[in-house]
Amino acid sequence: MKAIAIVGSARKDGNTAALTRVVLGELGKVGVDTELIELAGQDIKSCKACYKCFQNKDGQCIIQSDVINDVIAKMKDADAIIIGSPTYFSNVSSEIKALIDRAGLVGIANGYMFRRKVGAAVVAVRRAGSVNVFDAINKFFFINQMIVPGSVYWNMGIGRAPGEVNEDEEGIRTMKILGENMGWLLKKL
Repeated sequence: MKAIAIVGSARKDGNTAALTRVVLGELGKVGVDTELIELAGQDIKSCKACYKCFQNKDGQCIIQSDVINDVIAKMKDADAIIIGSPTYFSNVSSEIKALIDRAGLVGIANGYMFRRKVGAAVVAVRRAGSVNVFDAINKFFFINQMIVPGSVYWNMGIGRAPGEVNEDEEGIRTMKILGENMGWLLKKL
């Protein structure tokens, strides 16, 4: 089994990545192969709404100038997909929004190619707005017919400066239980 995590923070190794690593750590404990992809430093293009993915049906976005097609290919091959985003003005980062729009259309255009994969959102937040981020990512999973496990709270951790989320005991506990539940679900499927 394989789980990939895509982190859309502008900060490499920031709070979103720290939370995501906790989830991946729990998956690793039950024998799931994991990979973390950080979009920091990448020039990610937004969806053009050209719908070429519905014409081409080749599992790719028509935009070839960034890493999104590589990420989509890894998503297709994975059994579980974690999408992590910081909270930017009560929403996902622009990198994650571009991923959701482009991968979402490509997935649907190609027979719902993410269907029945396990999906989980991971959200870093300074103070408020994280529920909107959690909701946006989960809507991507639901429209793509994915299976979403829960935890003991919304999948978020609180922190501003890099590493501060590690001090959020409830957030770390939530991520550990999320990883445990994802691992259990993957074994059942």
